[in-house]
Amino acid sequence: MFKGTPEIIAQRREEIVNACEQLYQTMSFKDITLKEIGNVTSFSRPTIYNYFHTKEEIFLALYEREYDRWNADLEIILNMDQQLSGEQLADQIAGSLEKRAQLLRLLSMNNYDMEENSREELLASFKRAYGQSLRNFRMILEKHCSGISSTEIEQIMYVFFPFMFGIYPYAEVTAKQRNAMAEAEVEFAYQSIYEVTYNCLIRLLTN
Repeated sequence: MFKGTPEIIAQRREEIVNACEQLYQTMSFKDITLKEIGNVTSFSRPTIYNYFHTKEEIFLALYEREYDRWNADLEIILNMDQQLSGEQLADQIAGSLEKRAQLLRLLSMNNYDMEENSREELLASFKRAYGQSLRNFRMILEKHCSGISSTEIEQIMYVFFPFMFGIYPYAEVTAKQRNAMAEAEVEFAYQSIYEVTYNCLIRLLTN
């Protein structure tokens, strides 16, 4: 790790993560290299190694930032004055994920490899952001779904959080995938991120 001031370290780490995010808008994970990321930053590729040892660590930091952004949205829902109905709550949570397409895209990747190729301290930092989303989600359910038990809340969470890994592949279908589905004569109802999420939540929260 580069022995600079905390401000410089944070600034350069942020610049590297921003470069990765910029590339990820038009490139896939496998096509993004440390060289490509270095080309978008203001310093050389070898300097990146002072802050991140692998490409996976950079993506993990981007992943953590996406959870932080979603947590901010969840906290807005949590702090709403009025109690929401099941339909209203499904709408609010679906809307929050509709804005987090990048989080859902990262969720659809091979997280095992990303976490395996990251140092434990960076993985722990990521897990704190993820853990906060679990806590926020649980508190939202406890506040707005007062009629359900703690066991039912756990069951909802163990359905919804694994479900999130599949939202992006179902909602963001490429032209190539659409053509292949048509050629294979597979019937498929195309839905947006909001629709996929809302339809799941409405069944979990109103049944």
